[in-house]
Amino acid sequence: MLRGKKILLGISGSIAAYKSTYLVRYLVKEGAEVKVVMTHAALDFVTPVSLATLSKNPVIMDFYSDREAGTWNNHVELGLWADLLLIAPATANTLANMAHGICDNVLLACYLSARCPVWVFPAMDLDMYANASTQANLKILSKMGVKVFEATEGELASGLSGKGRMQEPEEIRDEVVHLFNQKTYWSGKHVLITAGPTYEAIDPVRFIGNHSSGKMGYALANKAASEGAQVTLVSGPTAITELDPRVDLVSVVSASEMNNKVQALFPSVDVGIFAAAVADYTPRQVSDTKIKKNDNELSLDLVKTQDILGNCGKIKSEDQLLIGFALETNDEIKYATEKLKKKNLNAIILNSLKDEGAGFKGDNNKITIIDKNNNILEFGLKSKTEVANDILNFISKLKS
Repeated sequence: MLRGKKILLGISGSIAAYKSTYLVRYLVKEGAEVKVVMTHAALDFVTPVSLATLSKNPVIMDFYSDREAGTWNNHVELGLWADLLLIAPATANTLANMAHGICDNVLLACYLSARCPVWVFPAMDLDMYANASTQANLKILSKMGVKVFEATEGELASGLSGKGRMQEPEEIRDEVVHLFNQKTYWSGKHVLITAGPTYEAIDPVRFIGNHSSGKMGYALANKAASEGAQVTLVSGPTAITELDPRVDLVSVVSASEMNNKVQALFPSVDVGIFAAAVADYTPRQVSDTKIKKNDNELSLDLVKTQDILGNCGKIKSEDQLLIGFALETNDEIKYATEKLKKKNLNAIILNSLKDEGAGFKGDNNKITIIDKNNNILEFGLKSKTEVANDILNFISKLKS
């Protein structure tokens, strides 16, 4: 079932490391080529000799295999080699380092170099797993596109019983087999996503903008990439750094720049999801120098920006899907439905500023989806990562 697949198995220092020998055996038996990278802490629980024998490949523990001879283990090549990076077990320490970009061993270097899907299977005592720091790190990794598998409940090495056990090797093997033998709707699809605000310059210092953080668009991009899509993300200015490395990021500032990029890209994509909060107006003239505060009032002559979504709706082919977003403060369904029809969309995602805890800047969102047949689907308040999953599931069932 896994013939021809290349799996890089990372093992960190948990008592659950003994299970990794079984995992290697199962993966090899399914036909996978397995290479093992382990931390020095893992040596307390499992031997490199066992893992090398089972995997039929040398085990990597250090950056250098022979420091005196200058022979080193190329973590970049390993990251490019793998079809999947599994870290099982993943300790609290390893998860924290991954979440914050700390690279003090060869396993973490492989993680930072990986272009393939990355899966982590946590293993630790129940209080460590439940700790707010650990849970925050797991959320960070999930937002960055790492697939986090929940620890399971049972008897732990401390003698306590609760959630903290790594999944069993047979279960992990089944998850890997499922990954490589499934084909989702998004596999091979080219998806164009817009995100963030646009900044419309007044002078070299000031601009017109809005409160969009870009979090919803980035969550959509990360999720689509994890589902096998080829994702191009055209983003206005954001502070977000958590982006799946498989996403092609195109950075823009103004509505005009975003329009130019999107119009060039849209004809070649299968799906367009336009989550950006594009400015509706831009100054007619931009001052070359900073405008001095000489008067009590300042008047700006504003003109409409390009209708990026509407422009794509005009050229959309029958085979393409085009999804828009609408943020409303009143008569939400009415205005969203009008936008859906006017811009020739397949569906529109409605946000309301009336929904507490949703909207700009926050990590949560509450959406209503309306399709071109006026079907309305409402969702509760969820994290934007979960909302992205709901949106992509909905789109995958749409007919162009």
